[in-house]
Amino acid sequence: MATTSRSREIGAPVEDVWNVVSDPYHLPRWWPGVTRVQDVSEQSFTEVVPTKRGKPMRLDFRVAESVPLQRRSWSQSLPGTPFERLLEAWSTTITLADLGDRTLVTIDEFQQLRGSFRMALPLQRRPARRRVDAALAGLAELLS
Repeated sequence: MATTSRSREIGAPVEDVWNVVSDPYHLPRWWPGVTRVQDVSEQSFTEVVPTKRGKPMRLDFRVAESVPLQRRSWSQSLPGTPFERLLEAWSTTITLADLGDRTLVTIDEFQQLRGSFRMALPLQRRPARRRVDAALAGLAELLS
């Protein structure tokens, strides 16, 4: 089990940051690797990301929590997917702290690998840090 937690101050009020992080349709604009989002509802959404060979791959997510202007979290729906044999759980939580005209954004990404794949967990930490740092940089750029 591994949790990657990174924070960054964003030069925008919490309301503006919330409008972006709470709307899955904005993910292609700031979350690394997401080319489009579809099938959005209050409880779920689907990201489309390219594989290494360039083919589109669907990743289905369930919204676990959404507290306006404070916190939003989602987890990948794994049953029936190719990821089911590798992952026990994968979730993301975004927490916002109002700093007046700025917002402290914290992204926590939790991964739990299955069975013998757990031995590869240390190898997952660096890509997770890069992904979360890139997401924070993309969010800062979008809102600047």
